[in-house]
Amino acid sequence: MTDVLRRGRASLAFGFFAQGVAFALLVTRIPAIQDRYGVSDALLPVFLAAVPVLAGVGSVVTERLVRRVRPSRLLRWSQPVVLLALLGVGAGDRVAVLAVALAVFGLSVGALDASMNMLGVSLQRAYGRSIMLGFHATYSLGGILGASLAWAGAHWDLALWVSYLPVVVVLLPAALAGSRWYVDGDGGGTAEEGMEKGSGGAGAGVGFKVLLPLCLVMTFAYIGDSTVSNWSAKYLQDVLGSSEQLATVPYNVYMVTTLVGRALGDFGVRRFGAVAVVRGGAVVAAGGFAVVASAPGAWVGMLGFTLLGLGLCVLVPQTFAAAGRLAAERDGRPGASDAAVARLNVFNYVGFLIGSPLVGALGDAWSYRGAMLVPMVLVLVTVVYARSFGDRPDRYGGGHERPRTADVGRGSNGL
Repeated sequence: MTDVLRRGRASLAFGFFAQGVAFALLVTRIPAIQDRYGVSDALLPVFLAAVPVLAGVGSVVTERLVRRVRPSRLLRWSQPVVLLALLGVGAGDRVAVLAVALAVFGLSVGALDASMNMLGVSLQRAYGRSIMLGFHATYSLGGILGASLAWAGAHWDLALWVSYLPVVVVLLPAALAGSRWYVDGDGGGTAEEGMEKGSGGAGAGVGFKVLLPLCLVMTFAYIGDSTVSNWSAKYLQDVLGSSEQLATVPYNVYMVTTLVGRALGDFGVRRFGAVAVVRGGAVVAAGGFAVVASAPGAWVGMLGFTLLGLGLCVLVPQTFAAAGRLAAERDGRPGASDAAVARLNVFNYVGFLIGSPLVGALGDAWSYRGAMLVPMVLVLVTVVYARSFGDRPDRYGGGHERPRTADVGRGSNGL
């Protein structure tokens, strides 16, 4: 049984890694995509906004589907679709092809994000200790690799499909092979068994009112994240007077510190509890925004973005874990967490859609220094809602009894 869980954990971690690579390859090559298809500056925001909107739709659909289909099965087939859609973005030659490829990417990435986190929450419950941050750490690692590959493609002036094809050729079969060992959390065994059993076992979950604090935390965390990803380079160059080369560094530093924070975060949760880690992360992130807003020069600004990576990185994984725990406690069944995770995942995209336009509008109307104070205040609100994350330092998410490992993957040797 331990081997089943270990294989499930390793295969899911690879799924998070592959998703990080794919998403980074898409978002970091947006200028090349725009040039390839001749998309105007006026039309580009429409394409960019369509992806998270459709991802939200995909997550809502997933909430419905997991009542009948196992999350492992949804993940098994949504990941290849995401990779093929990425290749379609790079291989097309007409705007209509780009629109279709991005639509497929958005819908499938919503299902992928939701089902990945469903399995992560159920595995954490089976382990009886915090492991959720580790999954998101592998996502960050994949993002760093994807961004590096994108830089290499741009540096060598490679066609998009030339950059994307080797990645898809390697990751797609590997993800399919690894998906054999995905473990569902309702006692139904591995993904192979899930293919034979039609019911996913997830109930309707908890109401929106109960999840509202966690939804707000998820939204605020992604407003902060999108602020860094969309505005760090411009802020460092235009406001703090850095060189163009130095302006590319903050996001890389942010990604690296996000990886480090997530890699170590599970140990913090086990030692101090989720509440303390979430509160600490919110305070550190707010401090990072304060440093960025008041920085006299580029290097102090870099310190602020470093703090942002260390602070924000713990919020999203712990929010998913808390939603799964809350749903399972109220419904009494581990599978009940799936609908809650899918519902919460929608606010990932809400925050992404709000963050960048909000900072841009405030920067133009007021000042970019002042605009950085808004996500700072929003992140600090997380401190108020920290009790929703549970407060038992000896438990993986706080306040939930450790289940028996036999409740997950029962009756299967994982092959």
